[in-house]
Amino acid sequence: MFDAGALRYIVLQLIADQPRHGYEIIKEIEDRVGGDYAPSPGAIYPLLSLLEDIGHVVVTLEGNKKLHTITPAGRAFLKENRAFVDAISARMAMLSGGRDKRGEGFAYHGIRSRMHEIKAVLMARSRGDGLSDKQSRQIEAILERAAEEIRKIL
Repeated sequence: MFDAGALRYIVLQLIADQPRHGYEIIKEIEDRVGGDYAPSPGAIYPLLSLLEDIGHVVVTLEGNKKLHTITPAGRAFLKENRAFVDAISARMAMLSGGRDKRGEGFAYHGIRSRMHEIKAVLMARSRGDGLSDKQSRQIEAILERAAEEIRKIL
């Protein structure tokens, strides 16, 4: 859902909102995108270590848990990158069923499900016997027609 760079901004913003433990960050991101995605501990914990190493957060121990708190350098970094952070936050809100410009419900989850379904079918087939040249051309034509129809709607 997020590349490592975007995740860094989101994690830092969450810590800026309030000091957090790693697990809390994972759950908060999952909540903010409507439960459709949760970053893995393997993505979050090394990222938290990096943020500490570069001086954007400090860590205090609460029992056996690490509490991450933003530093002035971390706040300055967020301020310098506010437009990007806001854009990522808006994307997360959209994924959670946010509203469109007219205030109407945004049916992104259904669209996203269909996109993943198509991807899964194509990936499963390409891992097996693969696709013939004819099948590849047919699928490419179908996807191009679909893209054109979507462009007309938007």
